[in-house]
Amino acid sequence: MIYDIEYETMPREAMEAIQFRRLRSTLDRVCATVPFYRKKFQEAGITPGDIRSLEDLRKVPFTTKQDLRDNYPFGMFAVPMDNVVRIHASSGTTGQPTVVGYTARDVNTWAVLMARSLAAGGAGRGDIIHNAYGYGLFTGGLGVHYGAEKMGASVIPVSGGNTKRQIIIMKDFGPTIITATPSYTLHLAEVAEEMGVSFKDLKFRFGIFGAEPWSEKMREEIEKKLGLTAVDIYGLSEVIGPGVAIECYEAKKGLHIAEDHFIPEIIHPETGEVLPYGESGELVFTSITKEAFPVIRYRTRDITSINPEPCICGRTLVRMEKVSGRSDDMLIIRGVNVFPSQIESVLMEMEGVEPHYQLLVDREGNLDNLTVMVEVGEDIFSDRVKPLQELEKNISKNIKETIGVSAKVKLVEPKTIARSEGKAVRVIDNRKI
Repeated sequence: MIYDIEYETMPREAMEAIQFRRLRSTLDRVCATVPFYRKKFQEAGITPGDIRSLEDLRKVPFTTKQDLRDNYPFGMFAVPMDNVVRIHASSGTTGQPTVVGYTARDVNTWAVLMARSLAAGGAGRGDIIHNAYGYGLFTGGLGVHYGAEKMGASVIPVSGGNTKRQIIIMKDFGPTIITATPSYTLHLAEVAEEMGVSFKDLKFRFGIFGAEPWSEKMREEIEKKLGLTAVDIYGLSEVIGPGVAIECYEAKKGLHIAEDHFIPEIIHPETGEVLPYGESGELVFTSITKEAFPVIRYRTRDITSINPEPCICGRTLVRMEKVSGRSDDMLIIRGVNVFPSQIESVLMEMEGVEPHYQLLVDREGNLDNLTVMVEVGEDIFSDRVKPLQELEKNISKNIKETIGVSAKVKLVEPKTIARSEGKAVRVIDNRKI
């Protein structure tokens, strides 16, 4: 189902006309109301009037997460606080949290975008949505919640945690759609199995998963264990939250970007050069409808590419490939760029390996060492040492062939690696760099 036929199937020329009109209005407004942007434009020697086409957007300086932190908490807001009806913030685990605000209109825009996303992911008015994204300052839970209500579906605001209780609710309430991080979803399946409950006996048809990069092999694992169609959703709080882009369940070939609200660009992560369609690089967004917290050329640090071809589902919105990793999460091991998702793809190919792993990076002298800790299934983890040694050897060989760097592989017992109720912690970097 396409929730908003007019905008989701709009011809390219008409979409670009709307984008440019909204872009110019946004640039005029931020330069008038946000000192940070006014200064940025002055330093670059440009005015909003110099932006005469969508291509001219590249003349405008980038905005980074550090800029948001430097203006903590409300310095990037473009409206007075008495117009702000909602405040969200990042966890701040890697520094000062980033704070975002919403006007009443922003909240409604977000709800519409999430209704669009849920529809693309297979949901409709008659569905019951089991929403296991975290509520609170994290945008995931409330984003899905408002979108479900906007489209007229039923929503169970279960949030993260209380995993055994969630399984009982799934049995008793009969939800048909699940929304969660992919790593927590696998944990739900694991706990359900311990409780003697098979996901395949539940009523789920679709799962909409996001908030962390996950590979195609992880998708296959989720679909096999849960007996549903798994769809990827993308968003980040700085842009609006979830609902910026989503796969359609018909194709699952890239995530449709809500271009009438966000202008995407792909840039070279180091030079900032704008790259053409099809080339992989860092995703940059400019919001063109947000009132309280517009962002101009915001560097997401997510690595992807953009495909402009219309989709079999009927949507004409450009599609971004699944995020392969983040430029700031990228590990440089002995001069080689390594993304956790590359190693995940190798692990998911191996028979007997569970989808729970961690990468440990240490430095001895001047040499980086990568250790891959991965759980194996109950049937493989036994007193027989030789099969485990063979499996470690094969995983190490496949990792070397894939990323070009040797890694020590350590197989661990089932349920050894800590589970997360939100985003999984995949990398522990102990280097002092």
